[in-house]
Amino acid sequence: MKITIVYDNTAFRPDLQSDWGFAALVEAKNTPKILFDTGADGRILLSNMEKLNIEPTSIDEVFISHSHFDHIGGLPEFLNVNNKVKIYNPDSFSKPTKIHENVFSTGQLDGIEQSMGVETEKGIVLIVGCSHPEMKHILDAIRKFGKIYGVVGGMHGFNEFELFKDLELICPTHCTQHKAELKRLYPQKYIEGGAGRIIEI
Repeated sequence: MKITIVYDNTAFRPDLQSDWGFAALVEAKNTPKILFDTGADGRILLSNMEKLNIEPTSIDEVFISHSHFDHIGGLPEFLNVNNKVKIYNPDSFSKPTKIHENVFSTGQLDGIEQSMGVETEKGIVLIVGCSHPEMKHILDAIRKFGKIYGVVGGMHGFNEFELFKDLELICPTHCTQHKAELKRLYPQKYIEGGAGRIIEI
């Protein structure tokens, strides 16, 4: 499995543009290419994709975590270059659902946001947009499909850090307020995010 962070508040690669928002390309074996969220600005999204050698027309599906502008703002310009994608909206699923053999949605939680899980040989990698629902709700929903290996994405004010004690990978991005605490508590598991960061599992 490969996750390429395309859009983030920070840039892991200096040639990529940072901006408030989040988007990541998710590639897994025998699974369609999925763009998770689209950031706030389509020009930045497409520019970063070009520099990362990601061809927009190669993407099969778009998974939208929630309808806040910093996650859907890039969608119109993306659709201008690829209008054949299947789109999973936040209200596409009312409960935890298998989308593909190894891809899952938590369903829309707390009436606002869905998260995505991808099964790997090491366990499920959870990808979150902003974690507006309680993190415990998100984790419980995705655990219905198996053990969670790691989490990548925006975590807002999440501070129940003990919930991550059994995870092996923690990559907080975008709106996460307590990155320093997560890094201090879990230095061996912590990975810096940023546009251009590639995580391979």
